[in-house]
Amino acid sequence: MSTDAGRPSEEAPLLRFDDLRIEGNSDDRWQPIVTGVSLELRRGEFLGLVGESGAGKSTLGLAAMGYARPGCRISGGRVTFDGIDLFAAPERARTRLRGTRIAYVAQSAAASFNPALRLLDQTIESAVYRGLQDRAAAAADAVDLYRRMRLPDPDSIGLRYPHQVSGGQLQRIMTAMAVSCRPDLIIFDEPTTALDVSTQRDVLIAMREIVREVNAAALYITHDLAVVAQMAHRIVVLRNGAVVEEGATRAIMAAPKADYTKTLWAVRKLSKPERTEEEPLLLEATGLDLRYGDVHALKGVSIAIPRRTTVAVVGESGSGKSTLARVIGGVATAPSGTVRFDGTALPLAVGDRDKETRRRIQLIYQSPDTSLNPRQTVRSILARPLRFFFGLSAGALDARIAELMRMVELQPDLQHRCPGALSGGQKQRVSIARALAAKPDLIICDEVTSALDQVVQESILKMLLGLQERFGLSYLFITHDIVTVRAIADKVVVMNRGEVVEQGPRSTILQPPHAAYTADLLAAVPEMDPSWLDAYVASR
Repeated sequence: MSTDAGRPSEEAPLLRFDDLRIEGNSDDRWQPIVTGVSLELRRGEFLGLVGESGAGKSTLGLAAMGYARPGCRISGGRVTFDGIDLFAAPERARTRLRGTRIAYVAQSAAASFNPALRLLDQTIESAVYRGLQDRAAAAADAVDLYRRMRLPDPDSIGLRYPHQVSGGQLQRIMTAMAVSCRPDLIIFDEPTTALDVSTQRDVLIAMREIVREVNAAALYITHDLAVVAQMAHRIVVLRNGAVVEEGATRAIMAAPKADYTKTLWAVRKLSKPERTEEEPLLLEATGLDLRYGDVHALKGVSIAIPRRTTVAVVGESGSGKSTLARVIGGVATAPSGTVRFDGTALPLAVGDRDKETRRRIQLIYQSPDTSLNPRQTVRSILARPLRFFFGLSAGALDARIAELMRMVELQPDLQHRCPGALSGGQKQRVSIARALAAKPDLIICDEVTSALDQVVQESILKMLLGLQERFGLSYLFITHDIVTVRAIADKVVVMNRGEVVEQGPRSTILQPPHAAYTADLLAAVPEMDPSWLDAYVASR
């Protein structure tokens, strides 16, 4: 919401942080996480909290609910909601506020829903349980909210289970759930991070409109300045638990004062030099066709990946990007089509591929939280491919693990930690190191930076480019982020509904004239101008 679109109330602040300090326990020592943060939020206002991973954004969001994570404690200051000192109030009083007067919209909707319950039942649960509405009234209200959130088939979508809707639809249903009790405060914690740009734009519009309708205050947590520019009246920039800069959105976007704030544009300024020479082909996929029941996921898709080249595949959710990656990686079997690798036709199922082929094609997944075993140390995770492919043991294993850690810019002593003791960026570096352990020729990167903040994204992308140069790697880079495409891609493949819309060199695809679908995709990339989303809404 730009500063011109809806003004916050002039009444007393609904939420106040007064010199708030929060500590976390690490290795039996209390260390500062939030260091003396003070801010105010009024009804009708969007306040953006921006900063890199570890800045304290989510910790502050949880504190606004009167909650501190296990292992954390409030060491000073106050959090006041509508005159109530949240951390001085009894736990029962805080519990009554959560879900009714204070609502929370999490980053990962898929991980926040119960997969065994229908969406409607989960949407109305809080309103019915708290006695705010009977079941019939709550269900009717939920359908109305679905309609206002512009969900397809609002009368029946609630009868589906979470896995039967898209990520963008699930995020909007979570927002409907959050506002079902008509809260006074809504905390949005990175709610659009993993969405494609077209879906993200629609979700942002729906969120703005519904918050305005219920006249709530909103705390919007994100690492993306272009997104927060469309939503917030004011922005607070955090680093290492402290406020670096604070001000009106337009003022900060036009002329940020702090050097750190300026670094948040880092990825948008990163651009890989144009490749002048064509490399020989490493992989060629032809006529890949795949159905999941009635869904035609891939429709005769053909792409080529040259050596030492990055091919980016872009498109909206459901376009077939990840399905294509899984087919090439052998994780999903296509009923028709061929994949040739280094001139040899490959079996489409990874179990039918020989060990050497499996070594040479590696995958890195979007979420290291689900792809890394939380019970294993980093050392165990990296040792497995080293033993499997090369039979390393003892001293050679130790040396190679330390070398891999240095390759991905991690301190070797981190190998003794489990993933849960690492930051999001560190965990993704471990995933990259695991792929590098096999000494592959092709690495399939499936949305590997989508959940990372701008500063960490830049460092990961620079590292991937350096590794490509050093080892002659090829990347198939699945992404919904056009900014990332500009930063890393040599060639671009645009997909829509299982088909390739167009493909070619980055300079050709990203410069006009565009195919109609590509033009729509590029137009949905948020701009730093706070009026961008307003202009789109006005043009519809």
